[in-house]
Amino acid sequence: MKNGTITAVRGIQVGHATNRRARTGCTVVLCTAGAAAGVDVRGFAPGTRETDAIRPGQLVGKAHGILLTGGSAFGLDAASGVMRFLEERGSGFPTAHGVVPIVPAAVIYDLGVGDARIRPDKAMGYRACKAATDAPVPTGRIGAGAGATVGKAPGLHPADGGIGSACARLPGGATVGALMVVNAVGGIVNPDSGTMIAGGPKVEVGRKSPPEHGPGMPGTNTTIGVVATDAALSSTEANVVAAMAHDGIARAIRPAHTLRDGDTLFALSSGKRKADVNAVGILAAEVVAQAIVNAVAR
Repeated sequence: MKNGTITAVRGIQVGHATNRRARTGCTVVLCTAGAAAGVDVRGFAPGTRETDAIRPGQLVGKAHGILLTGGSAFGLDAASGVMRFLEERGSGFPTAHGVVPIVPAAVIYDLGVGDARIRPDKAMGYRACKAATDAPVPTGRIGAGAGATVGKAPGLHPADGGIGSACARLPGGATVGALMVVNAVGGIVNPDSGTMIAGGPKVEVGRKSPPEHGPGMPGTNTTIGVVATDAALSSTEANVVAAMAHDGIARAIRPAHTLRDGDTLFALSSGKRKADVNAVGILAAEVVAQAIVNAVAR
């Protein structure tokens, strides 16, 4: 596969906007034609927007873009720029008085890394959209991953996180991709070897003795991301895939889903390929884990 990132999924574009001095930024995943969407929040300190609109049984059930951003709750302002960009192009939920773009969003807390006075805003969200393409996604300390850090639990060594992506194909031809912003309290583990590769010493991680949490501020961590597929899914099935994909976070981050994390995953279905939802969810967990590893690979 020439493109090993989420943009290998037909109908998906990704764009970054970065303030390198302030070490913050945002990343947008565009699906301008609309995509069946779902979400699953496992962390206990999330910062999100428009998640209820894409939960099972809701009227809309689709998204036209997903925003991943730094800046803590302040960064949610960047979603307004994404909405403006999409509205200008006629992309959104049709109403009697024009389209309303549906742009769910999630944030990481990066205020303690660069300049806390500078956060992603409407203008930055718009710039990320203008930069969006279906080319392979640039990864590392860019966009929403610019100020991401990992390994903040006692016994681990803090290190830079980042944004990473991966994709794979099911035997029937459907593609599943993931884009992950890794800002975890835990360390990053190679799920194949069990070796800690960022945020801690390079030793085998024992399942019976995970690092313990010390005192800390809830919400200062979080791993957020998007899973996309060209398999035909309903909104309910997209929510199932989002839930199953969280297994990839648990495989690649130790510990994960803690009181101090706001782990949130979105899922998008942008195509019409036939595929079993269980197979999509299983592969989604695998590409999520690989995208997390790729986020810290330097």
